[in-house]
Amino acid sequence: MQPESALGFSHFLAASDGVARVILILMAVASVVSWYLILTKALSNWLARRRGERFLDFFWNAPSIDAVGVKLEEQHPDEPFSHLTYHGVVAGRHHERHRGANLESSGSFDDFITRTLRRTIDEETARVESGLTVLASIGSTAPFVGLLGTVWGIYHALVAIGMSGAGTLDKVAGPVGEALIMTAIGLTVAIPAVLGYNFLVRSNRLMLARLDAFAHDLLTFLTTGARFDARYDGVANVAPLKPLATAPQRG
Repeated sequence: MQPESALGFSHFLAASDGVARVILILMAVASVVSWYLILTKALSNWLARRRGERFLDFFWNAPSIDAVGVKLEEQHPDEPFSHLTYHGVVAGRHHERHRGANLESSGSFDDFITRTLRRTIDEETARVESGLTVLASIGSTAPFVGLLGTVWGIYHALVAIGMSGAGTLDKVAGPVGEALIMTAIGLTVAIPAVLGYNFLVRSNRLMLARLDAFAHDLLTFLTTGARFDARYDGVANVAPLKPLATAPQRG
């Protein structure tokens, strides 16, 4: 009978062949990648949420869109809400300068701003969702990769037992139990990946819903109150606007 000290993960590593070791390496790489994505994207979302709250507080208390433009020119957008506003302001100024000059600026002011905001939201969506496919793939495939390692380990254990001719329980339970380590490793990799994926998807969905609602407010504000001086290029040179409540309707 094998002593207990002879069994375990270290003995399993020593007795494993090339296929089992490749599977272990894949599991280790998948675990590192999944934790990297979970931690970095969670931190990025938290920072973006804090910066977004500060920008929205500044935006709704700004005296005019001109003041917002000056602020964004001085401090480049570093989160989705200020990034969307920046592109909306620049799009309004661009349309005033190049109205009808090319296909890009053709159409009404409202349509041009809408296209710009929609394109910006699509870019933000692609940015926040980058890496989630990898995380979902790890969460869905890791258990099966671990199971493959278990099947492979059990196969070799049974072959070795058959060749030795010793089919007692103590000879079978040890090698088969060691092979089950691969399934446990696969689950250890998959569970955090699945939970992290669900957490990030929910966080992104809430943020994008708020961004979409803000885009509607921004579009309304720009199309009812925005007037841009086409003589200037810089955002800081956007002509001052009247407050939304007294802004004239666009004719």
